[in-house]
Amino acid sequence: MATALIEKLNKFYSGANIDFLLRKGNEGLLVNHPHLRKVLIWDKKKGKIRNLFKLVLLVRARKYDSVINIHRFASSGLITAFSGANNKIGFDKNPWSFAFTKKIKHDLGSNLHEVERNQKLIEPLTNELSVRPRLYPTQINFDFVSKYKKGRYLCIAPSSVWFTKEFPASQWVEFINTIKNQFENIYLIGAPSDKEVCNSISIETSNEKVINLAGELSFLESAALMKDAEMNYVNDSAPMHLASAINAPVTAVFCSTVPAFGFGPLSDRSFIVQTPEQLSCRPCGLHGYKSCPEGHFKCATSITTVSLQKCLVT
Repeated sequence: MATALIEKLNKFYSGANIDFLLRKGNEGLLVNHPHLRKVLIWDKKKGKIRNLFKLVLLVRARKYDSVINIHRFASSGLITAFSGANNKIGFDKNPWSFAFTKKIKHDLGSNLHEVERNQKLIEPLTNELSVRPRLYPTQINFDFVSKYKKGRYLCIAPSSVWFTKEFPASQWVEFINTIKNQFENIYLIGAPSDKEVCNSISIETSNEKVINLAGELSFLESAALMKDAEMNYVNDSAPMHLASAINAPVTAVFCSTVPAFGFGPLSDRSFIVQTPEQLSCRPCGLHGYKSCPEGHFKCATSITTVSLQKCLVT
């Protein structure tokens, strides 16, 4: 979602050098990005604190005119506060915001998408108009996945980091079984850690056209495959934002969370599927839980596969 800032800053400052700092593991999203000079990587798994202070020194040495902090955590606030930049911009919720030159209010109740909230940070440098996030799969990425693009196909990303954001595997199986003959292939996509759940879905379904690609594709290869899918089915999770950043058709299933938080899909052709029941326990949190706090998980189990099928009607 932060890539929208790259787009807008490049539009207003086409000759500027723009660098991007992210956590190790996510750098694959920005490979060969046309508007970035350098991607800085924080390795949090090996020497987290040592690497953090190395980054503080590195950022300070690069003498940036502006440092824009999208996070609301102390670690990135520390980097910003000691960056030495003329403009140190971040959200007021950051513990280090007292050291910023400009603090922007972050309000989840503002009816703004998170992409729009993020762009509030650069309004003083640009204007109030919002632009979309964007990723740039290369021709090599598209060539790599071309072998999968045979006829009409679907992509399903069934997993999430949080259990209560994840539409149950048994219901994905039920949905897949209802669309047996409509598509040439149905691809299950995700990270290497998603391979097991994707494998269980492919085994349980009676649809022989299901292919498990979890862990087989990079971020940008996944985006290149999603781009031409008839539909991409996702949870309220990273693949939804991947689809938005390439304007791919997407159906997002919201279980414990709600679109009102401002993290919904942004593609031109997008749908939101959620329970029709009015549950007093929903939403139970901003990010989700490892298990349902109420023990029933009705926010997911009450969603019918018919509601997913309707999103295929053009």
